Amino acid sequence: MSNDQTKPGPDDALNTQPAAAPDFSESLSDLWSPDEDTSAEHERADLGQTLLDEGSITAAQLDSARSIASKTPGRSLADILYDTGVDEAAIQAAVAKLSGLAFQRFEPREVNAAILTRLTHEFCKEHGVMPLAKTDNRLVLGVTNPDSLIIMDEVRHKLGVAIKTVVVCRGDINKAISKLKEEESPDVEVDEIIAGVEEDDVEVVNTAEEQVDLEKVAGESPVIRLVNYLIFNAVKEGASDIHIEPQEKRLRVRYRIDGVLFEMMNPPHQMHAAIVSRLKIMSNLDISERRLPQDGRIRAMVHGRKLDLRLSTLPTASGEKAVMRILDTRSIEVSLDDLGMDEDTLLIWKHQTVQPHGIILVTGPTGSGKTTTLYSSLRQMDKDKLNISTVEDPVEYHLGGITQVQTHERIGMTFAAALKSLLRQDPDVVMVGEIRDSETARIAIQASLTGHLVLSTLHTNDAPSSITRLINIGVEPFLIGASVNATLAQRLVRRICQHCKTQKPPNDTVAEHLAMQGIAIDEVWEGQGCDRCRNTGYSGRVGLYELLILDDTLRDKITTNPNVTEFRRMCIEKGMVSLRSDGFRKVAKGQTTVDEVLRVTEATI
Repeated sequence: MSNDQTKPGPDDALNTQPAAAPDFSESLSDLWSPDEDTSAEHERADLGQTLLDEGSITAAQLDSARSIASKTPGRSLADILYDTGVDEAAIQAAVAKLSGLAFQRFEPREVNAAILTRLTHEFCKEHGVMPLAKTDNRLVLGVTNPDSLIIMDEVRHKLGVAIKTVVVCRGDINKAISKLKEEESPDVEVDEIIAGVEEDDVEVVNTAEEQVDLEKVAGESPVIRLVNYLIFNAVKEGASDIHIEPQEKRLRVRYRIDGVLFEMMNPPHQMHAAIVSRLKIMSNLDISERRLPQDGRIRAMVHGRKLDLRLSTLPTASGEKAVMRILDTRSIEVSLDDLGMDEDTLLIWKHQTVQPHGIILVTGPTGSGKTTTLYSSLRQMDKDKLNISTVEDPVEYHLGGITQVQTHERIGMTFAAALKSLLRQDPDVVMVGEIRDSETARIAIQASLTGHLVLSTLHTNDAPSSITRLINIGVEPFLIGASVNATLAQRLVRRICQHCKTQKPPNDTVAEHLAMQGIAIDEVWEGQGCDRCRNTGYSGRVGLYELLILDDTLRDKITTNPNVTEFRRMCIEKGMVSLRSDGFRKVAKGQTTVDEVLRVTEATI
């Protein structure tokens, strides 16, 4: 049955009006008239046909969108076309044309910030409106849906001004809100670009053969939205790294969450080159170079948080592998009290960080939380009375009130060169990102002996090994004994999910390990697995710590150049708690499991 048979015509409607009806119909014609009361299907057809006539979409795209619209009542054709990758500006321009309104693009600086504050960011974002210029007593209001008469009337009521409506893009609205919220325009507005994107929606693009113009393809909306989705979802899941790994016939995306890799999705293999090219464009790398490794950085805004993404590409037999490290300021904004140190270790460590001079070392493998510990230690120092400086490669997180220096090996700005220059800047506390060679170690030791507190990291397996490591790279043992105050080894283990944790009797293996540590408990905690922890039983991480404080006896021992086994035995006799022992203490407290402790530590004497 056609629409004409089910609705009254214009003549029928007019015949029901009194004599004065023409005056009312004319005054209300901007709000409603029978001729404009077409069905949703007809409105979609008008928009779709307009976009088709203008060449903004293909007939296949229009047919697909109409098919989706017929199965999803309540969704507008404009939204469906946008979700399938059609340029939003083209859609909104067509919407404006059909509505008889002007279409306008705008920058964040063109927003009337005062009126935006009155309306609130949340209101404008939710309803797709944005106050623009105001002249005399009339406000230009940008709207994404010109049919939202109730919303426009609400704005008019709130502000008490006349309104001129123009059609705008939701992306421009989101960008402006984020700009005004952060008072700084990010390079990439990830959160708002992919609003409403579903995982299935972003897998519909087919990339052409190898001869395709990769820069052009990487700039197309579906590829942009997929890359944004990968970043957006990684931050949402709490991932620290994103791995994009090409294989012979498939493309794998994995997230590192709480130190463990999880496979999250498999985009079409044909999209691999375009995805990597998009990442290179975002980080200002050479998209034509696919034979050599490249490193870059992307600055982004996700979930209202400013992030840095470190991109590394590596040519492999199956194509370029890309790995992004997500540098989230929130991850290092942790106080010393929340790192997981027991009370005695925390008290001693805080005492060490307020010493007037000496070297404090934090040691452990990559990803063990060394940077977080050092930054937490620096953050609790008095930055108003102390001159605190750091030398890092690279500067991953920016700390207020602290001088941070980036090394550049290619131009001779090494750790040693930067450290020499910093010592002429009247520092009180110096943090060296890593002691990699004998020259850096000697300068750090000389700095500590001349009245500076030096914090640094080493890559060793435990605290006693850091002493022998310094000896091995060429530092005289007597200098180490005179300058090093303490070394802290650490690891990160996954924390038991607080939402699904439960107690149960330990099995024989767990009971045996606990008994070896002198821990006698009838029940241990473990996570059963739930939606909040991705059914792993773990959510978040906690640190294991091994703190070595050098006393006079140990300093004398260092001058004899002891082997690491002998020195470790002596440290434990002096009361040092090993990483594994600290881990089992946390098992007894219900913070982690025996399996996690065994995974990241090794048995020691």
